Amino acid sequence: MRCITMGSLFDGIGGFPLAAIHNGVIPLWVSEIEPFPIRVTQQRMPGMLHYGDITKLDGAMLPPVDIKIGRAHV
Repeated sequence: MRCITMGSLFDGIGGFPLAAIHNGVIPLWVSEIEPFPIRVTQQRMPGMLHYGDITKLDGAMLPPVDIKIGRAHV
């Protein structure tokens, strides 16, 4: 059986990747610019790739994923 993968934009402290893990989805990468949330996800999910600023991402260079998710900053 093939695993479902995801990438998370505006990741924060990794809530969506954590929920994904609990539901059998493998989070491969995240994009976040705030230092504290990055440290939290690096500690909780050390296998995820961190790509930093979304405005500097080249989608063609990201590992392909089945799901891309983003959280709105309010």
